[in-house]
Amino acid sequence: MVDQVRPIVLLLARIAIGAIFLVHGVVKFTGGIGGTTAFFEKIGIPLPGVAAPVVATVETLGGAALILGAGLPIVSVLLALDMIGAAVSVHFANGFFVDKGGYEFVLALAAGSLAVGFTGGGALALDSLWQRGRTTTNV
Repeated sequence: MVDQVRPIVLLLARIAIGAIFLVHGVVKFTGGIGGTTAFFEKIGIPLPGVAAPVVATVETLGGAALILGAGLPIVSVLLALDMIGAAVSVHFANGFFVDKGGYEFVLALAAGSLAVGFTGGGALALDSLWQRGRTTTNV
């Protein structure tokens, strides 16, 4: 039973986590990358003019890739690193709980990204579909 449900559960997790990243990335662009850059500068992120568009791009494209199940191991590591950066630069100082600005949410996103990224992504993951098209030959 668990083996039959696992692909659907991973699909749902992939979509949920990917949507969170996608929306946060898009907001960084549509709200004005200048505002994100100013925030990064205020909190002491090095090279905020470079970091802001990089983070926005990683979250936007990474979220979309997670939803599609494409490049999962690489994308999940990039997204987890993004969240570790957020935890270190902003959230650790506020403790654990999200209602106090703590790191619990970014920790959950990092862990969820890695879990989905290294389990094959479940049903309808492009990575799985591409693998089916390949044949391996042992010499």
